[in-house]
Amino acid sequence: MKNVIKAMGTAMLIGLPLVAQGTSIDKAAAIESRTTKAGAESQLRINQSDNDAQQLKAEISQLEAEVENLTVYRNHLQRLVDDQNNEASSLEQQLSDIDQTRAGLVPLMYRMLEGLDDWVSQDIPLKDTIRQARLDGLHALMGRADVSDAEKIRQILEAYQIEVDYGANLGLYQDTLDFGEGPRVVDVLHLGRVSLVARSIDGNGFWFYDRNASKWAPVNPAQYEPLEKAFMVANERVTPELLRLPLSTTFSLEAE
Repeated sequence: MKNVIKAMGTAMLIGLPLVAQGTSIDKAAAIESRTTKAGAESQLRINQSDNDAQQLKAEISQLEAEVENLTVYRNHLQRLVDDQNNEASSLEQQLSDIDQTRAGLVPLMYRMLEGLDDWVSQDIPLKDTIRQARLDGLHALMGRADVSDAEKIRQILEAYQIEVDYGANLGLYQDTLDFGEGPRVVDVLHLGRVSLVARSIDGNGFWFYDRNASKWAPVNPAQYEPLEKAFMVANERVTPELLRLPLSTTFSLEAE
């Protein structure tokens, strides 16, 4: 009996280290488990932080690109504004120049009309009625607000060109003239401004304008034949040839 009790005591003593050892292992396993879990959680936080950092970096890059684009667009708009300001300044200067030009143009047109008036009044009575009507029309045109200055100056210059053409052409037209016996319809021939000759419709009378005397004078019947040829040339009925015409000049001429 004594031996049995001794054996059981020994067994209990042997079992105590084993129990203590099992408890330590469990504690170590728990610690390892908690460490592993904490490490996993830390790694998750690290991964999340890295993702957040990458996303933030991407957002920063996108914002930087947008800022760069906005800077380029702002600079573009500023260039447009600067160009528009320059264009506005240029237009203002052009308008000022136009106003100054117009201010000088209107007096010029009136001086040109006065020049035409003097020219026609002192010239031989070549198409006198037509020319005077043209001048009257130009004077009336100057007072019209619905006609631009450009159109006014164009018509005045056109009138000057017509006057120039009168002095360089051989022409024929009909007119009503008074030679001291009452108005009569006649054919009138002009060689520039050198000679102005009138012929009765029936061809039985000729007159030339004597500029020195400022009047029409009858032509000697001996000159009727060459004058008739001149009228035929002007009417393109015969081939042009050397013409013999009385001169309408400032020199004193007598009918032959």
